[in-house]
Amino acid sequence: MAAKSDNPGNQSVDAQEQMVAGSAWMTAGSIFSRILGAVYIIPWSIWFGTFFLQGNALYGKGYNIYSFFLIAAIAGVPSAIAKQVAHYNALNEYGISVRLYQRGLVIAIGTGVAIAALMFFGASLFTGGDQNLVPVLHSLAWAILIIPTMSLTRGYFQGFQQMAPSAISQFVEQLARVIYMLVTAFLIMRVLKGNWVTAVSQSTLAAAVGALCGLLILGVYYWRRRGHFRSLVQHSNNQLVVPANQLYREIVTQAVPFIVLGAGITIFQLIDQYTFAPIMHAAGHYTDAYLNDLFALFGVNANKIIMITISLSSALAITVVPLLSEAYTRGNKREISSQLTNAFLMFEFVMIPSALGMSAVALPLNIVFYGHAQEALGASILAFSSYLSIILGLYTVVSALMQGISQNKRAVKYFLVGTVVKFVVQWPLVYFLGTFGPLVATGIGFLVTCYLIIHSLNYQFGINYATIAKRTNGILLSSIITFGLARAVVWAGTWLLGDNRIMSFVVVALAALVGGYFYVYTMLHSRLADDIMGPRVAGLRRRLHIR
Repeated sequence: MAAKSDNPGNQSVDAQEQMVAGSAWMTAGSIFSRILGAVYIIPWSIWFGTFFLQGNALYGKGYNIYSFFLIAAIAGVPSAIAKQVAHYNALNEYGISVRLYQRGLVIAIGTGVAIAALMFFGASLFTGGDQNLVPVLHSLAWAILIIPTMSLTRGYFQGFQQMAPSAISQFVEQLARVIYMLVTAFLIMRVLKGNWVTAVSQSTLAAAVGALCGLLILGVYYWRRRGHFRSLVQHSNNQLVVPANQLYREIVTQAVPFIVLGAGITIFQLIDQYTFAPIMHAAGHYTDAYLNDLFALFGVNANKIIMITISLSSALAITVVPLLSEAYTRGNKREISSQLTNAFLMFEFVMIPSALGMSAVALPLNIVFYGHAQEALGASILAFSSYLSIILGLYTVVSALMQGISQNKRAVKYFLVGTVVKFVVQWPLVYFLGTFGPLVATGIGFLVTCYLIIHSLNYQFGINYATIAKRTNGILLSSIITFGLARAVVWAGTWLLGDNRIMSFVVVALAALVGGYFYVYTMLHSRLADDIMGPRVAGLRRRLHIR
């Protein structure tokens, strides 16, 4: 066993298998959660009727503010806990990992109470003049009391490479949230003929309902595995003595950068939320209601759908952090370089075809979710946002990679550079490009940040660009053909079946089936999937009878 663990090649294979297995669980949980979080919009939009775009804009504005407060409440502790738990586990000091979790709970509960109180009692300070946001922020504040503890527990499981509890609790959380949203929306808008602002407030209160259910699932998993955790502690080296103050200091030191980097996409969305209307008012004479509709199209509607694909890279990012931390603790630069290369390839493998495929079906997909409201503009924004999702997904991965190797301050510095770039180009781009301006500015800002981070990673550890380039060519070629096939199905299907909601769903399903099968077939047939995802995909190739 010692010889095996000391072999860099074996460690690299084990790490790749761990990454693939962990990514599979986190991707499944994240994907199903995102799909639920997007599909609810179909009945929700029907029940809101003419108030849909206004309601969705209010919902999106409230959630942008909530997301920022939530990240501040969580304070990056879950990811920091996962990283530090993996660090001490690699040293066979499981007792310290347990103490880290206990100290983290104190921080999470304290920050949750403080931030929830600030959001509830200071709601009027964050509305930007829209008083309809006050009851929405009040309802969202309750979720902040629960989610920090839930997220911290997920981070603890992830530090032990146990991804299933996080993935399942994430799905249950989203399921409960969506059920509550839909029931209350139907009762208020259709049965009681109530106020749409009240319906939105209840839809946002669903976040607290979902969080409570997710926390209960994690509690069940922890109770079932308590014997395993105790056994690990009993067989620890117990050679390190870490005072409580040092544990708190480690958590906070690791957590603060996670706040900034984890809130990256939300910060950019908040910049759009508070600057879009003033810039557009300067560019022309538009009503507030019309600008709210436009904000709903690019800041809420399209964003909700592309987050399904971005969640793929987010799942990968969560998996990579503890694995890289272990390699960094051992000081194995060769393993770090290998994992960086694998991480980029796995990102490309799932993100590029997903983004191009979503762009190909943008028109019918937009109709499925949002009907024919602002149909042409909404579809164009969704198609453009699909390409943008590649950059946003890359940001989530590279920022996690920097955190995994304890380059937190440097990663924050690079993000701040990208944020400055976003601010600089925001005004002229929105002024001249209108609704597309914020999206282009976001892409430029994150592209700068990603370039700086990747350049730094390559300088320190070396990234195997030759391997990445060779395999990227195959991924890109298959993805482009997949895009063409999906577009052809969309064109033919729309011409034959029409463009109502049901037929648009059929067209999207057919396009996804044809394009998806082609991509999977080419990846398995060329053995490119084996090189990236490991030997486990051979079983899938046999089941699909692909040689």
